[in-house]
Amino acid sequence: MARHSGGRGWYGKVIGAALGVTMLATGAGVWSAQAGTTDSPAAKKPSAVKPVSATIAHASQAGERGINLTIDDGPDPKWTPEVLAVLKEYDVKATFCMVGTQAQAHPDMVKKVVAAGHRLCDHSVSHNTGMDKDSKAYQSRQILDAERMITKASGGVRPMYYRAPGGAFTPYSRKLAADRGMRPLGWNVDTKDFELPGTAAIVATVERELPNGPTLLFHDAGGDRTQTVEALRTLLPKLKSQGYTFGFPVR
Repeated sequence: MARHSGGRGWYGKVIGAALGVTMLATGAGVWSAQAGTTDSPAAKKPSAVKPVSATIAHASQAGERGINLTIDDGPDPKWTPEVLAVLKEYDVKATFCMVGTQAQAHPDMVKKVVAAGHRLCDHSVSHNTGMDKDSKAYQSRQILDAERMITKASGGVRPMYYRAPGGAFTPYSRKLAADRGMRPLGWNVDTKDFELPGTAAIVATVERELPNGPTLLFHDAGGDRTQTVEALRTLLPKLKSQGYTFGFPVR
């Protein structure tokens, strides 16, 4: 899987300020909330986490003609609602791979994604595409803190997948995520919509590369996503007319 390097400067502008807050907010207080710790004796115990396979998933639960639509880097207050509207229009479900700081900043958007029947995916705290070169302790913080942030923002719905930024998986990070019930998630078709190649180019990339596998990669944050929204508006009915169905990645 190719690493993304272009079009990501926006994270550098927001993460510096957000990360200091993040590391404090995702400490004992947030962990206690996610673990169900409370002074009330009537508090419910959290459901047990069931480990899943640590191999990187690409296949679709929807079968041979199934497509996994994955949406990365949000949520975003402008573009996530537009993507959700298109998905609703064509009755398509997707997996939203969320950056922890974005989920923390826009919990209302996370809740809207969940309410619409889509699935959540942990995309790390700060979208560091070189995190596979960092220590295990750093990888752990990036994955587990993001899991807690997304779960809190959603109102208690946990991410079901983990996608390493830019595909920067390691054996350690894959096992860590899998032990937390988050299947490592890859992709087969990188639309490169973050490069703003034009709506027609995004559509053409999907049509050309879909034989490579069912998991499509789009983005709902990081810049102007007009082309992404328009490409989805073109592709969803077209692919449905060709006999494809949309589902979720295997777990």
